[in-house]
Amino acid sequence: MRRARALLLDLDETLLVRAHQPAVEGTCEQIAAMRPSLDAGRLTEANTREWRLYWREAEHAWALGALSGAAVSLEAWRRTLRACGHEDESLAQLAARTHQQLALAAHRLFDDVPDLLASAARARVPLGLVTNGASDTQRGKLHAMDLEHCFDAIVISGEIGVVKPDPAVFEVALSGLGLGRDDVWHVGDSPGTDVAGARAAGLKAVWINRSGRPLREGEPEPHMEIRSLDELAPLLGGSPAP
Repeated sequence: MRRARALLLDLDETLLVRAHQPAVEGTCEQIAAMRPSLDAGRLTEANTREWRLYWREAEHAWALGALSGAAVSLEAWRRTLRACGHEDESLAQLAARTHQQLALAAHRLFDDVPDLLASAARARVPLGLVTNGASDTQRGKLHAMDLEHCFDAIVISGEIGVVKPDPAVFEVALSGLGLGRDDVWHVGDSPGTDVAGARAAGLKAVWINRSGRPLREGEPEPHMEIRSLDELAPLLGGSPAP
């Protein structure tokens, strides 16, 4: 098997464990403690419901950068409080700030990420990050986890106005690395965005399937399926095709 001479990596649920729900619950507890008329459990239920409904409206605009993460969060908390009988803009702003602080503090890397980054550095394999999301959301995560320096190219959909699985996203990453497609692999957790996008861009598509779930009908087939990033370490260090 030809080795990878460069890796493109997804961020959320590939490198980074999502911390949304614990941050929501912590925010609701803090807000309820300030307002006796509010119940933390009811706030949490309302946020879960309102977030799910609002996210259907906002996700694409957020990924394109038309809506910032801060704007999305604030509107979700406005709707949460409204569902609980409160129309307090200052409280919504406080909830959004609290949620952001708790989420950034709760983010963590999957246990196999540090070893992969170290293996890539030893093998002198360039790394690129390719992630969908608003700039403030994704840059905030990278800064909180001190990851920015690990990548030779960082491509965030909200900064370029193009969203995975559009192959143009991967073209920007390849240009940032100064590489063609040969022996460049993209690793991500989503068949619909990562696998489909990598294949459309002519890259080797690696699906990290930590849960071991089967592919669903209609999902694109990856070139390789792994359960852990540890499986990639022996496959790094390829050379360009002649």
